[in-house]
Amino acid sequence: MTETMVGILGFLCIIAIVVTLFRSRTLPSIAFIVFPFTLAVVLVLGGYYTMGNVGSLIKSGFGSTAPTAALFVFSVLYFGIMTDAGMFDVIIGKLMKVVGNSVVGVTVMTTVIALIGHLDGGGASTFCIVVPAMLPVYRKMHMRPATLLRVSVLAMGVLNLMPWSGPTARAATVLGIEASQLWSTLLPIQAFGIALCLAHAVLAGIQERKRGAGLNGSLAQLEGEVVLDEAAQEAKNELSRPGLFAVNVLLTVAVIALLIWDKFPSYVPFMLGVAASLLINYGFTAKAHKQIINSHAAPALMMCSTLMGAAVLMGVLVKSVTVNDVEVASVVTCMSNLIKMVLPAFLGRHLPIVIGILSVPLALAFDTDSYFYGMLPVMIGIGEGFGIAALPIAVAMVVCRNCATFISPMVPATLLGVGLADVDIKDHIKNSFPYVWGFSILCMLVAILLGIMPL
Repeated sequence: MTETMVGILGFLCIIAIVVTLFRSRTLPSIAFIVFPFTLAVVLVLGGYYTMGNVGSLIKSGFGSTAPTAALFVFSVLYFGIMTDAGMFDVIIGKLMKVVGNSVVGVTVMTTVIALIGHLDGGGASTFCIVVPAMLPVYRKMHMRPATLLRVSVLAMGVLNLMPWSGPTARAATVLGIEASQLWSTLLPIQAFGIALCLAHAVLAGIQERKRGAGLNGSLAQLEGEVVLDEAAQEAKNELSRPGLFAVNVLLTVAVIALLIWDKFPSYVPFMLGVAASLLINYGFTAKAHKQIINSHAAPALMMCSTLMGAAVLMGVLVKSVTVNDVEVASVVTCMSNLIKMVLPAFLGRHLPIVIGILSVPLALAFDTDSYFYGMLPVMIGIGEGFGIAALPIAVAMVVCRNCATFISPMVPATLLGVGLADVDIKDHIKNSFPYVWGFSILCMLVAILLGIMPL
């Protein structure tokens, strides 16, 4: 089987997954298992892989998603315990006093928190900071969680241009320059992007207000105040620990500080936080600990299964194996080479613009490593044939792709975010995709106007 055929089959696999999810035919975890494994069987029948190779690919895929799965399980448990203990009730009360009945204030505050939270460049940690803090406010204000995600991911995409973030560092490595040198080129675009994501937050707030969101909006009058039922309220009162609010806040700050310090795997701070929060709030009582963990087990298990399914997807599409001391091209590499083959020559002269326009759709099919380490060198090679410098191509790929990083199902942090917000990934993509694509094109136009990218 040729690499061209493998690339075609790879795109068909991605299309099948996206269509299936958008039509709500099955759960993401099932789609992530069935279609990539079917592709793997076809590749085995075509002689491209052996079954042993497929097993190795899937095993290596778990290396990409297992840490995020562990992070999700323990972050869900931790923030669930903090919710039970009443920490967020106090925080929500303070936030509501700041924003009052301003729906726009809520979306702008979400953007600011996301911008600050993403300074460390970690998507998973930013979702763990933003979503648990703001989701209760959105629910109280009758605002859609999908809007919370959209506002957050646009802000995170802009901050992802920092020199220590993954995409900028990867692109700089391919170019053979310092990440800070590439960032200095990107800085004006990033400044524009920050202003644009704040403007989008205002727009998102206006849209929600028109829907009737707000403490006194039409949705509140129609649906009533968001309250727990009597049994749930009684259980919540029983678990609430208002006297330990300051201790719980300090513990949460410590967990997030450990996360940002980045000396441990990302799940370790939450593992320590879960253990400490249970002992601090509920003492040395195994029965109470078991009750609390069981109450938060369902969402943790659902999202964990999605991430385990994503391991099959990542393994079959992204990972590569060595056969007889020769590395066999991964499916994603074949997909990249296929794009190189079918790209019309007349478009090659405007390659940075073509890349900028296509980056957001391609983000749905390529993970970050494959995009920058696999596709960027291919695009640079194509550009050389048309006399185009490598830097504008890298700028197009970094700036425009970054906007779409956290709507891609190929990025484990995206799955974490939708799980924390309790939003279907298809709804997240449908709600965010047009805005993200428009956002990326506006950033590209600014790069052209500033002379950073040629026409």
